[in-house]
Amino acid sequence: MTRTLVGLDVGTTGVKALAITPEGEVIASAEEGYGLSAPHPGWSEQDPDDWWRASQAALAQLDANDAPVGLSGQMHGLVCLDERGDVLRPAILWNDQRTTEECAEIEERVGLDRLIALTGNRALTGFTAPKLLWLRRHEPDVYSRIRRIVLPKDYVRYRLTGEWAIDAADASGTLLFDVANRSWCDEVLSSLEIPREWLPPVSESTEIAGAGDQQAAALGVGVVEPGTVSVVLGTSGVVLSALPEYAHDEQARVHAFCHALPETWEAMGVMLNAAGALRWFRDAFMPGASFEDVTAEAATVDAGADGIVFLPYLQGERTPHADAAATASFSGLAARHGRSAFGRAVLEGVAYGLRDSLELLRELGVSPVVGRASGGGARSRLWLEIVSSVLELPLERCVVDEGSAYGAALLAGVAHGTFGSAQDAVEACVRVRETVEPNAAWARSYRAGYARYRALYPAIRGAEGET
Repeated sequence: MTRTLVGLDVGTTGVKALAITPEGEVIASAEEGYGLSAPHPGWSEQDPDDWWRASQAALAQLDANDAPVGLSGQMHGLVCLDERGDVLRPAILWNDQRTTEECAEIEERVGLDRLIALTGNRALTGFTAPKLLWLRRHEPDVYSRIRRIVLPKDYVRYRLTGEWAIDAADASGTLLFDVANRSWCDEVLSSLEIPREWLPPVSESTEIAGAGDQQAAALGVGVVEPGTVSVVLGTSGVVLSALPEYAHDEQARVHAFCHALPETWEAMGVMLNAAGALRWFRDAFMPGASFEDVTAEAATVDAGADGIVFLPYLQGERTPHADAAATASFSGLAARHGRSAFGRAVLEGVAYGLRDSLELLRELGVSPVVGRASGGGARSRLWLEIVSSVLELPLERCVVDEGSAYGAALLAGVAHGTFGSAQDAVEACVRVRETVEPNAAWARSYRAGYARYRALYPAIRGAEGET
């Protein structure tokens, strides 16, 4: 049995590599960053070769040359390869917003209800399929030379091993995948006139040691059964539950994807700004301050932020409103309010956004008893207590909180026989270090606050419609 397992996460701002023992202990870690390109407003691109160079550098720092490697990465990104396997253009990323027209075209071609029934999702600007239609319309020369497409982590796999492959978990985010049957969807491909031969063979995550970043992160904190939900306070915010059988929201307000475990699915709500909203607040109102400074100041204000409610739609939103034009706002302002109340409102607004996702999961039959918290924002005890109180759910933090790279390392162990299954990997490696319980007094305040929060979006959109 191998004594070292490696996880490699190809993220939006950089690569993280992690080496662990079969008992789950972290031996070494390394990170290598890279840039993001925005050549036009709303665009988001990267050079795939930057991922490869960063991956090589990070892996070299681990000194684990013969260890099995598992992969995770940012979902939905489009990498186009020609007949020689060379990259045709910069990758278009998950947070790119250029494809609004193509999303409408997809829902018209396939039919919205039929698209949701087939893929478990509606057409969103971040997904892979609308990016292909955008290329066909705006860069026909590039489109005509495509022979293969891959997602970000699978480009690194291709360079690392020569293997052209994808897992069902990551394929679920392309909008070209029959999530219920865990295979490419011929009906959608035909409707959109996308050649099936461009798409890589599909395997389970446990077979080829790969998953999308959120599925890998959920595995890394032990979310393998419906009673435990993953609550991620990263740049974006996620609430994810494993499902023992396929289910989807009829309006696709939450994503239906394959999980990293065979014959297991997941429902996932995604808000585009969680810790990203706190970073925006810090940079705009407290430049030069640490995040600890921001939360310490917010802690001086009682639950409810003295009546201020923050709507965190700084870059549009996914869950529960598939609205790229949604905007952020503060409401309930008075002359008495200072910066600390605004900061508290930001922390609470993100928690309310996570509550939206949790309520939609409950509509699908999920009955969570505990959440597993991860992401940079989960390092704040104050924020965890706020989120726990808003969700009215205990939140646990794990001994090892290394996110997607940790889950990828566990998948490497399953694929190479160190563990018999993903459940065995979780049992051997994932351990809880602390539990944050809801604050009963705060929870009572937040029930009223959440009702005000829920009323804001329709009121603002209605007002915008009248102008």
